[in-house]
Amino acid sequence: MRILLIEDDSSVADYIVKGLVQNGYEVEHAVDGKQGLSLATNEVYNVIIVDRMLPFIDGLTIIENLRSIENRTPALILSALGEVDDRVNGLKAGGDDYLVKPFAFVELLARIEALLRRQDSTSAQTKLKIADLEMDLLAHKVSRSGTSFNLQPREYKLLEYLMKHAGQVVTRTMLLENVWEYHFDPQTNVIDVHISRLRQKIDKDFEKQLLSTVRGAGYMLHDPETE
Repeated sequence: MRILLIEDDSSVADYIVKGLVQNGYEVEHAVDGKQGLSLATNEVYNVIIVDRMLPFIDGLTIIENLRSIENRTPALILSALGEVDDRVNGLKAGGDDYLVKPFAFVELLARIEALLRRQDSTSAQTKLKIADLEMDLLAHKVSRSGTSFNLQPREYKLLEYLMKHAGQVVTRTMLLENVWEYHFDPQTNVIDVHISRLRQKIDKDFEKQLLSTVRGAGYMLHDPETE
């Protein structure tokens, strides 16, 4: 199990790292918010432990940034701020748990184990695959035949929805409600533009075309060889 610790207090970090390593975890330590956000965005971890007050980028902003790109890695916030409003703000920012400093290591360990159990029960599916197109939901990466794609956050969310509904016709209304979170049709070509951009990335340079337009109905992501 890989854990990312984002903590600028070296004594606290040493205490946590030592305890986690002794309990069999692989730990990577970031000393400030900028380094922490970079690692959390580009590497795969099972849990992120993040101090609330950090140099460059604070802990809540790190979590908000991760959630904005659909990174759902469980995040445990550490903070000396222990009032009810502080804890509520941490959870509203996208944190999964909140532990007030000072704390006993045994409690930190128990909370990490609880987050891992919750992740196992709610996020069993971490990879999606259609033909040679693959999406790693933990690493937030997409590739086809070994070629990686850089997708914008909305493109990623669109592709994830299509992959989860592979082989089904997905209507404009479904996309507007589940990808854009609109409950009305804005009467724009926003879906067509994003579908076109996505098709350019995942289909253009490949013989097999996976993303189809179903005239008068919507769109479908499917493997034509399996039909």
